[in-house]
Amino acid sequence: MPTLRLAYTTQFLIALIAVFVLWSQVGGQSHLDLMPWYLKLALGAGAAFAVVKATAAAVSHEHAWNGRTLKWLGIMVALLVGCGLASYYCHMYLETDEGDDQQDSSLSSAIVVPPCGRV
Repeated sequence: MPTLRLAYTTQFLIALIAVFVLWSQVGGQSHLDLMPWYLKLALGAGAAFAVVKATAAAVSHEHAWNGRTLKWLGIMVALLVGCGLASYYCHMYLETDEGDDQQDSSLSSAIVVPPCGRV
């Protein structure tokens, strides 16, 4: 039994890495950077936990595809859809710093400084 716990812990850590890599590739790293940390933690860790629970449900029964496996697979898909919706929300409503840089450069080029010594 301790070996099985170690295997599930390892699977959780690998699934956590896989969820965040997939999320940054599909949803965009810039949108992921704008998102609050607690939302990323809840959705990412929840999806990784659902992967582990689906695996545990598949191992615990004679048939791999059973009701508990499908339930956890559905929860995982729902959490991944939540990741996509959170990325879409950040894309639509959260501001980026790109617009501020463009305004600063246009203002600095519009300022004319008179030469020294002339009044």
